Amino acid sequence: MTAAMADQAASQPAKSVQDYIDETPSWADGTPASAAPLTPMQLRVWMLAAAGKFFEGLVIFTTGVALPLIGQEFQMSPLQHGMVGAASLFGILIGAFALGGLADIFGRKLVFIAEMVIFMIFLALLSVSQGFLWMLICMVGVGLALGCDYPTAHLIISESIPSRARGKLVLGAFGFQAVGALAGTITGYVILHNFPEVTAWRYMFAVALLPAAVVLVGRFFITESAPWLFARGRVDEATRAAMRLLRREPPYPKEITLAPAPRAPADAAPEGFRAVLAPAKRRAAILAGVPWFLQDLGTYGIGLFTPTILATTFGHSVAVHHSLASVIDKDLLAAKGAALVDILLILGIGAATLLADRAGRIPLQILGFIGCAAGLLLSAQALNHAGMTQTVMIYTGFMLFNFMTNLGPNAQTYLIAGEVFPARMRARGAGVAAAFAKIGAVTTAFLFPILLADIGTQNLLYILVVTSLAGAFVTWRYRIETTGLNLDRIGEKPADPA
Repeated sequence: MTAAMADQAASQPAKSVQDYIDETPSWADGTPASAAPLTPMQLRVWMLAAAGKFFEGLVIFTTGVALPLIGQEFQMSPLQHGMVGAASLFGILIGAFALGGLADIFGRKLVFIAEMVIFMIFLALLSVSQGFLWMLICMVGVGLALGCDYPTAHLIISESIPSRARGKLVLGAFGFQAVGALAGTITGYVILHNFPEVTAWRYMFAVALLPAAVVLVGRFFITESAPWLFARGRVDEATRAAMRLLRREPPYPKEITLAPAPRAPADAAPEGFRAVLAPAKRRAAILAGVPWFLQDLGTYGIGLFTPTILATTFGHSVAVHHSLASVIDKDLLAAKGAALVDILLILGIGAATLLADRAGRIPLQILGFIGCAAGLLLSAQALNHAGMTQTVMIYTGFMLFNFMTNLGPNAQTYLIAGEVFPARMRARGAGVAAAFAKIGAVTTAFLFPILLADIGTQNLLYILVVTSLAGAFVTWRYRIETTGLNLDRIGEKPADPA
């Protein structure tokens, strides 16, 4: 560096990592451009995080297609069906709570790599498991990795991209969950169509191993989160990481001068996961966790058991099948119907990606919850009709639900949970919120087959209407709007409501 460049760097005021990321170029007359293009490293981080969400959708929704075959192979009772449906979600709960917070201790990159290793190991073991208990353990193991990815993928994106595009890019990656859901349903259908045998479910899970290996290799070649390094007081390393993240042609910024290492705020105690529930963070914790819990009751109940619900509604309950051919025939039919419904997940997340940085997180979440309630109510009312009217109403209701959940709570709860806590505890906060949410997912996945048999589809849908409306109320009551705010400044003081 020349003496002139050194003098110029020394004269520049120290800024935060996010300030450098948020910088935009200017025209010759000093007029700032609207945005700077993402650097190659920022794009790489985004794509590898999006892949993790794709695998989550793929595995969870593949389970919906595979479940009748697994039940046939292991001769499962309704209770065991519920255990299988809840297994990976229970793993996500534990992974988000126990492993996701490790990203605050060991760094985002190390955990980002480790979770993919865990995912591949248990997925491979799942595809060759020979007993019900072993298969169940493997599903929990797969969920551990996916749960760990909940906070890590969000943070590794949001701490690397401009504030003005954070909602769009985080939700764009999250949208691959919906792509994975559709891919899982289609993959299940294609495999079952070409290999109509009870063991076809093993191939449905095994097909994810090769792309997962590619993603694993790619994660070794990203930079560590500069905001995390800075929050840990490792300013020199944060500076180097920020330079690598923002490397572009022509080079800019040529030098990075970060502000002095941050001091722990007064509300940093108590440490550990208890800090998430400290009085100064309680509003953020409630907003991040409770609506997500209520949303997961519906999203995973409807999403995981859409094939089962459709088969039951139209008179083809899995419980009454007496032959493998019958199971496969009805599973193929239900998979086609579920794929049609799942397309609306992609359209919903597309709308959320376009609107999150314009309309705001809170309005979209409230609107989405209300729309979910409307869709579920329409599907419930469909059961009072027969024939084509019933078919049209139930499909319309499920499609409206899928669109509105991804426009609103399924997308926005994920986004908000990674934004309302400061960097020093962001992974723990998002991990606790995700874990609490997955209590709802595990509950509904475990109880759905039982409740379908005991109280019927209509009453079950009415219950989910109430939980969706409750989600809208809690969102409004504890609202904190984070749209467009600098992450370096979010959460260091009590946030103002929207």
